[in-house]
Amino acid sequence: MHRLARTGGTAELLRWLAGRAEGWAGLVGPDGTVLHAAARTAGAMVPDVAGLVAEGASALTERGVQAYSLDTGAYTALLFPLGVSPPGAGDPFAPVLAVVTPRPVAAGLATLLADVVLPLSLCLQAEMLERKRRRVDLAESRGREAVLHLLMTGQLSVAQQVAGALRPRLPDPVRVCVVECSGGGRDEVARVCADADGGRSWIVRCPVYARHLILVMPAEAGELEPGVVPPDETVAARVGDCVVGVSEPVPLADTATGYRQAFHALAVARELPARHARFGVSPDSALVVGPDGHRWADELLNPLLTHVPRRAQDPGSQELLATAASWLAFSSHATDHLKVHRNTLAARLRLIGELLGLDLHRLADQAALDLALRVRATPAPACTPEPAPPTPLAPYDSGPGPGTSKAARGLDDVLRRPAVRDWADQQLAPVRGAEETLRTWLGCEGRIGPAAAELGISVPGARKRLTRLETVLQRSLLRPPSARYDLWLALRARDLAP
Repeated sequence: MHRLARTGGTAELLRWLAGRAEGWAGLVGPDGTVLHAAARTAGAMVPDVAGLVAEGASALTERGVQAYSLDTGAYTALLFPLGVSPPGAGDPFAPVLAVVTPRPVAAGLATLLADVVLPLSLCLQAEMLERKRRRVDLAESRGREAVLHLLMTGQLSVAQQVAGALRPRLPDPVRVCVVECSGGGRDEVARVCADADGGRSWIVRCPVYARHLILVMPAEAGELEPGVVPPDETVAARVGDCVVGVSEPVPLADTATGYRQAFHALAVARELPARHARFGVSPDSALVVGPDGHRWADELLNPLLTHVPRRAQDPGSQELLATAASWLAFSSHATDHLKVHRNTLAARLRLIGELLGLDLHRLADQAALDLALRVRATPAPACTPEPAPPTPLAPYDSGPGPGTSKAARGLDDVLRRPAVRDWADQQLAPVRGAEETLRTWLGCEGRIGPAAAELGISVPGARKRLTRLETVLQRSLLRPPSARYDLWLALRARDLAP
């Protein structure tokens, strides 16, 4: 019975007891409710076993004894309360071991049941503690996920308050690291990550990608003394089948930017023998738009920022902003990120499109909204200064380009800035002179099938081309968060250049 307690737990012990008693064995509550049960064979049914054990459990509780037997017809019910307390001091809510066996009772069965009470009690307690531990782990995991969501949506103060109840404290500045694990190995990799940096990083199981771990680690962890291996490189070296992408150092408030950088670095790392890559130095598009860009973003987002829901249960402006940011980053996977139904997501996106006058099925409008949200999240002083006086905002040009929309007024004026053109040249430099696949794919709203048809190649062939472009551009294209918004803006800025 001790071997069964170690290997099979309560279920195996009860199954073994049912076989020894040639009848039925189970655990019942003080009120007679059957909690666990096992019979000698799948078809072995004792007549009215529920009523029999309920009557015995009630009598056992009322009398406060340490054992009770009840004879009825051709069967005898033997009941023992679980626990090792002295008579009269047991837990009145503790379950009761009940065994129903044919009469006459086999010699030694009562002694056997008395002996099994202790290992069965310990098994039950261990299983209850394991269930509680899993609930605690799940609660902590959801808490960390909530903190990451607050950071990704720019709610820094609330994130720090929630994180205060957990550990470690949120560092600032940070590097964001995305670790792609093999199937089912995420928990083990999380332990390796915690050991690698002494528990200083904020480790979150990605709510969107089941194989990803997200680490928000101190920025100085990537700039250690010579000879000291950074935690992200340690993880890539110690776990043979994982891939690691790391961002540049960013302020804690820019965690969303750091995550996008780390995700792009992850796409590059998949093609490298070391399975590790850091994001290359490249300015964010939100940093080069200048004061005109901030005014354009404020004008575009104003209907959303000032939205007041008609009913209390309808989403407010902050919830709609978070929905837009999550959908732009994760596409249809935003349902997992936001924990909402796909119909709820679709309804919110329709409302956002109506408020802003955007067609969110078009890549042009998606890119405009993505840029506006990032500009709004970027402090104005951090933007590149505007050397010339601001010019009036002009309507969004409907000239040639990957796609246009009149709803995003003034975006062309923003994209004509010299700083934006320099940024665009830097983004497109790796594919200069070979932009056909990229331009065609973006012109087809980022859909591979139509792009393949327009290029005159197969869908697998188009996918291979885009995979090679990921390596050349050092950006993720096929999996969200994708760089397609930045690339659309870069191509548009180049088309607008003199």
